[in-house]
Amino acid sequence: MTPLAAEVNENLAQISNYLIYSSMAVYTLAFLAHIAEWTFGSRSKVARTAAALTATADDAAAAPAVQVRSKGGTAVLDKPKVVTRSAPGTRDVPDGPGAAGGTAEGDLYGRIAVSLTVLGFLIEAAGVVARALSVQRAPWGNMYEFSITFSTVAVGAYLVLLALKKNVRWLGLILVTTVLLDLGIATTWLYTDSDQLVPALHSYWLWIHVSTAIFCGAVFYLGAAGAVLYLLRDSYESKLASGGTPSKIATSILERFPSAASLDKFSYRINAAVFPLWTFTIIAGAIWAGDAWGRYWGWDPKEVWSFVTWVAYASYLHARATAGWKGRKAAYLALFAFACWIWNYYGVNILLSGKHSYAGV
Repeated sequence: MTPLAAEVNENLAQISNYLIYSSMAVYTLAFLAHIAEWTFGSRSKVARTAAALTATADDAAAAPAVQVRSKGGTAVLDKPKVVTRSAPGTRDVPDGPGAAGGTAEGDLYGRIAVSLTVLGFLIEAAGVVARALSVQRAPWGNMYEFSITFSTVAVGAYLVLLALKKNVRWLGLILVTTVLLDLGIATTWLYTDSDQLVPALHSYWLWIHVSTAIFCGAVFYLGAAGAVLYLLRDSYESKLASGGTPSKIATSILERFPSAASLDKFSYRINAAVFPLWTFTIIAGAIWAGDAWGRYWGWDPKEVWSFVTWVAYASYLHARATAGWKGRKAAYLALFAFACWIWNYYGVNILLSGKHSYAGV
C-alpha cells in the first residue's frame, strides 16, 4: 500500500469514528424526545383500557357487535370497537394508545423522536460505510465493526416497520436506549483500529454469512424486546382482571402499550420470520468452514453456541404451536434463546478461544 493510500484510509477511519460519535449524540436527543413523549403522554386518561380489562366475559358476550343510534329518521351504525383477540380462554383487551397517550403534545415529541432516530440511523450507516472504505472490505472483521453494524441494522429494521405503518413506535425508547448502550460498549471497550482480515476470513462468504448473522441478531433483538414487554403487560392485565390495583407509575406506562396478546403476536411473528434465515446462517457458516478449514463442522465454541441458539428458537416456535406452552412460558423460552445469541456474541468471542476468535479486544 502506498503512503498516499494509507493516509486516505486513515482519514476515512477517523471520519468513521466521528460519524459514530455524532450518531450517538443524535440518538441521545432522540432518547430525550422519547422521554418527553412518554412524560406528556402520561397526562392522558386512558379509562377505556382499564374498563375493558375489568369487563367480565358475560358483559363482553352480551354487548352487541354494532351499536345502532337513531339520528332523526336515519339509522346510524357505530363502528364496533376493535380488539386484539388472544388465544381461546384468555383476555380480549384493546391496544393502548401508544407512548403519546393520545395527546397532541405527546405525539409531537414522538414524531420529533422518530425524526431524530432517522437522522441518527443515516449518520451511523455512513460511519459503517466509511469504516468499510477505510479497510477496503466488509466492515465485520472484529467485534467493534460487528457492533456498530448490528445497531445500525436494528434501527433500520425498526424504521422499516414504521414505514410499513406498523404500530411499533412504543418500541422507540427501548430501542434507542439499547443502541446507545451498544455503541457505548463498542467505542469504549471493543474499539479496534482499522486493519486487514486474518487469512481465514478472506472469502466472499464473509459477505453472506456474517451479514445474515448480523441481520438475524438485530431482528431477534426486536422479538426479545416484544417478549419482555409482553411479560410486563400480561402481569398488568392479570392484576387488573383479578381486581388488583397496579401502582400509578405502572398504570401510566403499561396502559399505553399494545395489549399482551398484540405483544405476544409481535414477538412470535418477528422470531418466526427470521428463524429460517438463522438456519441459513448456520448452513452458510458450515460451507465457509469447509472452504477455509477443510471441515464443515468441528464443534468450535462459536459453532456449538450457534447450534444451541438454533435449538432454543426451534423449541420456542414448537412451543408456540403447543397448547400447554403458549403465553408466558413461551416468552421465557424466547428470552432464553436470545440470551444464547448474546452469549454467543459476547461470551464466546471474549471468554472462549477457538477458530472464531476475531474479537480484536
